Amino acid sequence: LADKPISMLSVPGAFDCALELNSLSKAHNMSGWRIGVVVGAPEYINEVLKVKSQMDSGMFRPMQMAAVAALSQGPEWFEQLNAEYRLRRTAAGKIMDVLGARYNPNSQGLFVWGKIGGDAVAMSDFLLQKAGVFITPGDIFGSRGKGYLRISLCRNVPDYERAVEKIKAVL
Repeated sequence: LADKPISMLSVPGAFDCALELNSLSKAHNMSGWRIGVVVGAPEYINEVLKVKSQMDSGMFRPMQMAAVAALSQGPEWFEQLNAEYRLRRTAAGKIMDVLGARYNPNSQGLFVWGKIGGDAVAMSDFLLQKAGVFITPGDIFGSRGKGYLRISLCRNVPDYERAVEKIKAVL
């Protein structure tokens, strides 16, 4: 949700020693397509191509054409997408507020993480069974996720609003 993308290669000297990888999955709504880019000095790219040439024989052409179309979008497309994700983040934050969770209202990425004062797995189970709302317990991501709930920003705002009402009804 950053207003301007930041490239690692914009750091002085980085182009001489680094490769930057990026995926079209999240930024272009192409999750699961396995399309990405790598940028860097030609000698490093050539080494990547040596490995890549032994892994597969190329990508389905219509997917390549879709990637070109996605990469050709102007800034207004990203502005509109970021605006939508900001609305979703705010709506997800309202769920965290109802649950009494501590979270960063300006978090980046496609998830809002909230620290709750108890067992996140038990809370997740309770919300699913009593309210019909599933929120991912952070515990499934390892010990550092214990006590956290994670809400995806991949739903429409009305879905979050309905979830708030359902949760309020059972708390």
